[in-house]
Amino acid sequence: MTVLTVRHVAVAYGGRTVLHDVSLRVDPGEMVAILGANGSGKSTLVRTVLGLVPAQSGEIELFGVAQRRFRQWARVGYVPQRIGAGSGVPATVGEVVASGRLARRGVLRLPRRADRDAVRDALHDVGLADRAGDPVSTLSGGQQQRTLIARALAGEPDLLILDEPTAGVDADSQQAFAETLHRFRQRGGTVVLVAHELGPLEPLIDRAVVVHGGRIAHDGPIPQPAGHHAGPGHDHVHPHAMPERQGICDWAPSERTRTF
Repeated sequence: MTVLTVRHVAVAYGGRTVLHDVSLRVDPGEMVAILGANGSGKSTLVRTVLGLVPAQSGEIELFGVAQRRFRQWARVGYVPQRIGAGSGVPATVGEVVASGRLARRGVLRLPRRADRDAVRDALHDVGLADRAGDPVSTLSGGQQQRTLIARALAGEPDLLILDEPTAGVDADSQQAFAETLHRFRQRGGTVVLVAHELGPLEPLIDRAVVVHGGRIAHDGPIPQPAGHHAGPGHDHVHPHAMPERQGICDWAPSERTRTF
């Protein structure tokens, strides 16, 4: 059984097609990076998988069940793009993370020991156990993003979907993300990660899916530097440079940080 199957999916906004005939498969235990330039459609793809954006055509399956019939959403953890977890929310770190248990226990049931243990373990996993009682608004941007990851982990998902979790956060938080995802995979979890740059996450990636112009341009190993872009002083790739003959980008990541 695959964890995620996308077949010939198209998505349109306001009459403009954003995704064209996209197909994708993710197997249990994989960590798949979805890469591409801003506006390429990579975030739209994962939001469509989650049912947050309707598909115009095509099919999506989660754990072998058609998305329209899928009800076990507790098996899926979602970390959205950085939204400022503490903005206007008078909640502690522990309270935010505990909200990740609602899909498991229901809104009307009181927390049980299993819920409290899951919250504690998630906070420990992201290195915020000592900040559980602090207001989220007092955390740095990277710590707020780690809080959102802990919230998703508290639900004990089988599939974790993250939309650019390292964007705009410090190097220490990026390393913490990498270590957290490594432990999640060791427990048998599957990860789909939308990224603009990989940084310390790169060694964990099994497969890269490159989205360009709303289409899958590459599905396989992380594309390597090419041509003059492979020079040691060049820090960025150029996903807009799409050779017609190959159908994939003229990638140019540096050895330090690859930006997609």
